[in-house]
Amino acid sequence: MKSALIVWGGWEGHEPRACAELFAPFLRSNGYQVALSDTLDAYLDPALDQLNLIVQVWTMGTIAKEQEQALLAAIERGVGFAGWHGGMADSFRNSPNYQFMVGGQWVAHPGNIIDYTVDIVAHDDPITRGMASFRMHSEQYYMQVDPAVEVLATTTFGGQYTPWIDGVVVPVVWKKRWGAGRVFYSSLGHVARDFDVPEARELVQRGMIWASR
Repeated sequence: MKSALIVWGGWEGHEPRACAELFAPFLRSNGYQVALSDTLDAYLDPALDQLNLIVQVWTMGTIAKEQEQALLAAIERGVGFAGWHGGMADSFRNSPNYQFMVGGQWVAHPGNIIDYTVDIVAHDDPITRGMASFRMHSEQYYMQVDPAVEVLATTTFGGQYTPWIDGVVVPVVWKKRWGAGRVFYSSLGHVARDFDVPEARELVQRGMIWASR
């Protein structure tokens, strides 16, 4: 049986427990034995390398050096890593090696909760195949992104809140490699109800399966 670990915690505003529990049943229905943990010490488990997938839902906070090293080494050796919104790309602001693995870092959401469009740009990828552009009412994440990531979806910013970024296109969904491991990220999912948008939920579900070893 395949195995997955969901690690949740950090800032409560992103509803980490509710979001973790939202996706655990999906993984179980796809043949995974799923463990949930609310401590980053889960990354120190010697059995971490045996997992197929790690899903992280942990906004802000800090990660100890030995926790970070164990996580990055497990991914490099082939464990998949997936997540969304601040639970993956705003997790540990003082950990550049972790950010290097993720492929991007949140820096702003002008206007806070607004209406915006997510544009699918990789129409033949298994994560986005058959999906069309769709609307969200949530935080539109402005990201600083590694140019080496493979971008699957983007969003275009208007200038009503910060005029100097009018027309700037920023990745929303990407995938990449870290050694032998696959890494998936979506900036959607500020709170659990954001995944009531079918496309937002489907992207994470497909992304987890893609990332899994």
